[in-house]
Amino acid sequence: MATFLIGIIILVAGGFVYGKYCENVFGPDDRETPAISKADGVDFVVMKKWKNALIELLNIAGTGPIFGAIQGILFGPIAFITIPVGCVLAGSMHDYFSGMISMRNGGAQMPKLIKKYLGNKVIKAYNFFLWVLMFLVGVVFVYTPGDLIVTQVLRQEAAVANPTVWIVYGCIFVYYLIATLFPIDAIIGRVYPIFGGFLILSAVGIFVGVLMDGGANLTNLSFASNPFAQHATGLPFIPTFFITVACGIMSGFHATQATLISRTVKSEKEGKATFFNMMIVEGFIAMCWAAGAMVIFGRGTDLATAPTLMVGLVSRGFLGPIGGMIAVIGVIVLPITSGDTAFRSLRLMVSEQFNINQKVARNRIITTACLFVPAVFVLYYAKSSPTGFNILWRYFSFTNQFVATFALATISVYLYINGKNFLVALIPGMFYFFVTLSFIFHAPIGLKLDERLGMDPKSYTASFILAAICCIGYAWFVKTHGEKEKDHILQDVIS
Repeated sequence: MATFLIGIIILVAGGFVYGKYCENVFGPDDRETPAISKADGVDFVVMKKWKNALIELLNIAGTGPIFGAIQGILFGPIAFITIPVGCVLAGSMHDYFSGMISMRNGGAQMPKLIKKYLGNKVIKAYNFFLWVLMFLVGVVFVYTPGDLIVTQVLRQEAAVANPTVWIVYGCIFVYYLIATLFPIDAIIGRVYPIFGGFLILSAVGIFVGVLMDGGANLTNLSFASNPFAQHATGLPFIPTFFITVACGIMSGFHATQATLISRTVKSEKEGKATFFNMMIVEGFIAMCWAAGAMVIFGRGTDLATAPTLMVGLVSRGFLGPIGGMIAVIGVIVLPITSGDTAFRSLRLMVSEQFNINQKVARNRIITTACLFVPAVFVLYYAKSSPTGFNILWRYFSFTNQFVATFALATISVYLYINGKNFLVALIPGMFYFFVTLSFIFHAPIGLKLDERLGMDPKSYTASFILAAICCIGYAWFVKTHGEKEKDHILQDVIS
């Protein structure tokens, strides 16, 4: 119990202190925001502070901080320290600066910011990984809510041979397809904040339930044995833990959402509450679900229990049948309302790349349907393989974290050319560059570098060395590109 409570204190107190520091580094002022200077009544429109904050939270909080936390707690109580520290120093900082830099650039979206601050070559790589990320977000946000509906609402087994699974998946796909034709979000937007409230209340309920449990099944951090080597199957803490927890600490997807909200913020001084603090709330949600899962596992639940089933066990275990069902419904609705955004964004990216006119409804349907074909194949593989979901989740998490390193590099360059402390973004950027690259260099779903070199398949030696070298290159690129952009700005001022 003590470790969990210390983690909560780190999250809240650290978020307050470091959030204020990040705000001072950026220096928000009274200049007009894009919501005012570019007001069009559609994309650029002033919204109330509380509404911006709530929408930001709903956009970034899907099943990521829940499923990732449930799997991450299998690494032991060290998760209760790592999640809040990472959330404060990396995730919240990433979301805050992404939104604020977008605001300073007229509400520009991430691809435009990447191109401006990192150059034409980097934007090509970024767009590729962003496409992959949006596709995987869409697939994961069909799989996870679909399985929750089947297992927790319909009380059936979410097996590949169960036709109900595919009917549910099909219904979600149909919704995504319809969402390309009609402004469904205008309707859903009226009700899904309610479900967002359910998600927050369920996290608070689990938090209270954990406290009432008295810590009997909540393990404390101990240095009697290696606290970084407690995973049941021996998975290494670095880099696997950070790939597993994913959205509960850092998410590249969040930058694409923060830049959208940057167009509706009335004052730059609202940025901390809108961007930084909402990631702290997501960190709290992740901590609560991690603690709830540890308690349920401590009561004898099989460690191999699927995350979709664990959501139900944790919800009902702490909130009862009715409260548990409300929590499950919230967990179902939120990823669906994020999944349609991901597929819609991917459709727009693909149509722009291949010059497909999206004003024609038929083109929108065809483009979206073409994206669904590979999605169905990925879903079938994930369902038919015993380790399918874990593989899907790891690809999703890797891409999500890797995309974040582009945003962190952009933030670093922006701060550097403006004479600010760019290390607040560069150090997390280097760390996540190391984590993501060492993972994909080593993993069976990646290059299997160590195995190919004849080393112990569990050894990360070669992968760590190569990733470390790449990190040096990452830092060198950020600094040299920052100096280059700073010189360009100086020359423009002189001329």
